[in-house]
Amino acid sequence: MFRTRSTITRIARLFSTKTAAGDAIKTFSIYRWDPEKPNQKPYMQNYEVDLSTCGPMVLDALVKIKNEIDPTLAFRRSCREGICGSCSMNINGVNTLACLAKIDRDVSSKTKIHPLPHMYVIRDLVPDLSLFYKQYKSIEPYLKQKRPRLRHEMKENYQSIQDREKLDGLYECILCACCSTACPSYWWNQDKYLGPAVLMQAYRWIIDSRDEYGYERRQKMQDPFSVYRCHTIMNCAKTCPKGLNPGFAIAKLKKLMAED
Repeated sequence: MFRTRSTITRIARLFSTKTAAGDAIKTFSIYRWDPEKPNQKPYMQNYEVDLSTCGPMVLDALVKIKNEIDPTLAFRRSCREGICGSCSMNINGVNTLACLAKIDRDVSSKTKIHPLPHMYVIRDLVPDLSLFYKQYKSIEPYLKQKRPRLRHEMKENYQSIQDREKLDGLYECILCACCSTACPSYWWNQDKYLGPAVLMQAYRWIIDSRDEYGYERRQKMQDPFSVYRCHTIMNCAKTCPKGLNPGFAIAKLKKLMAED
């Protein structure tokens, strides 16, 4: 769409953070831990960033710190658009995506950044998600059908509009682990409880009209911990950066399992 020079100037002013010299210096307090220095305890390190030369998101600040101030800072990132889930971390006490979290422009307060809580830390802001992905693998997140198809039967698995709509609010999950690492039940029992992210995905495949293993999937989770450790605390829905509601999906999953 064509824009006049005056329009472009007004847009630039809206996004500009540059003020008088020194007024745009923001302090970021970041969790640091180096496994190669086992005798050094984790600590918070402060970095000062000039917001007038930095993008609007926390990830922009982290990239600027790594590129211009401290190349030893470790964190995950990829798409920068809230799609991959790589840059999930705890920012000012809230689990979210650094690429979607806007920088607080109040330079009088620090922005505190930690790795996702209650996870083993590999280094700095990089948590160990091995167990999380192992649990995701355990629910077999793909369509399963009981009768193998012959070559001449190969065709698309058609689905009605109504059945497709049942997946809305579920398939959008990007597995960033923000919800699971915000769940007290997962903190206490993550070796047995699957957690909100994985359970929401389990429900997504169970209710898919093209899948034929719904009963078997539910029976696999019929134990005191896999699903029933959810106490509907709802931290998962509050912290999801995609606006999803894992707690609601788990409640529906519990109902299906109770009816088996």
